[in-house]
Amino acid sequence: MIQSMFIITSTGEIIIEKHWRGITNRTVCDFFVEEVNKYKLREDVPPVIATSKHYFISVFREGLFLLAVVTNEISPLFVIEFLHRVVAVFRDYFGSFEESAIKDNFSTVYQLLEEMLDNGYPLTTEPNALKAMVAPPSTVNRIAAIVSGKSRVSDQLPDGAISNIPWRKAGVKYTQNEIYFDVVEEIDAIIDSHGQMLSCEVNGTINGHSRLSGVPDLTMVFVDPSVIDDCSFHPCVRYARYERERVISFVPPDGHFELMQYRVQVNQVVPPIFCQPSIKYTDKGGTLEIALGARNMPTLVNNTKKPIQSSTRVWMCSIWANYIYIYGEYVMYFEKYEIWMCS
Repeated sequence: MIQSMFIITSTGEIIIEKHWRGITNRTVCDFFVEEVNKYKLREDVPPVIATSKHYFISVFREGLFLLAVVTNEISPLFVIEFLHRVVAVFRDYFGSFEESAIKDNFSTVYQLLEEMLDNGYPLTTEPNALKAMVAPPSTVNRIAAIVSGKSRVSDQLPDGAISNIPWRKAGVKYTQNEIYFDVVEEIDAIIDSHGQMLSCEVNGTINGHSRLSGVPDLTMVFVDPSVIDDCSFHPCVRYARYERERVISFVPPDGHFELMQYRVQVNQVVPPIFCQPSIKYTDKGGTLEIALGARNMPTLVNNTKKPIQSSTRVWMCSIWANYIYIYGEYVMYFEKYEIWMCS
């Protein structure tokens, strides 16, 4: 299984290293950095790199490489999925996966890695269960640890760790039973010069916030589940029932969690915004105008943020932009994307 894990910056600096099945020499990271430097973009580095003695399996997030060193044959997707879980846990604990967050909480990072793997095998990857064993970093916890001299790692195994639902704490009680869901969808579309949609793909995520007592058993039903494709679920979802009945049956974790991710490919979809480009040529150059606005769907676009990313290549010319908006506000990040807020 996983022999060692390193967290490396884009410049090659090692900020975290953890070993489970024997100590791996740091020189393997030098070879990995040499392979990384062969690519102009860090995102283009292949996730699996084979050497004579090791397999390097990595993911790149927020300027950092999370590198797993493997010596035996193993499914690369299994390791990549675990690395994604590590990134998700760190973001849940620290708010981000940036270098500063990792360095400021390096002791908690080592404690989490110790609990997440046992002898190189994934053991506990659910944030809800990890928080019962390793307390999230906070000012109060740091002061208490300094004064008492005790570790933030619990000396008792959580009750839910030995049950058939390890993602949920035992004995949860609330005065008001409630659960909320947020459906977040991103539309990746190509629109022609006439404003007609040529292709469209919708990537969605369903996030939940549970405040339910006991062991609730929930069922979520979709109006048209046939359009949903490429689903990935939280471990709490009963996948066999979804395959059979196309309904999501689950016992939710306590607190915030991501229930599922999905993808929808549709030919006929009406986006919540319209985009109308216009190009005018003159003797000294030209003018590119892009009209962007919300369609007449006020119940869908009120108090929302729409990140809009455009792919445009311009050769040997200067760019002058003048943005005019009728309502709402926008923030422009050059060479990245524009955030437009409707109100």
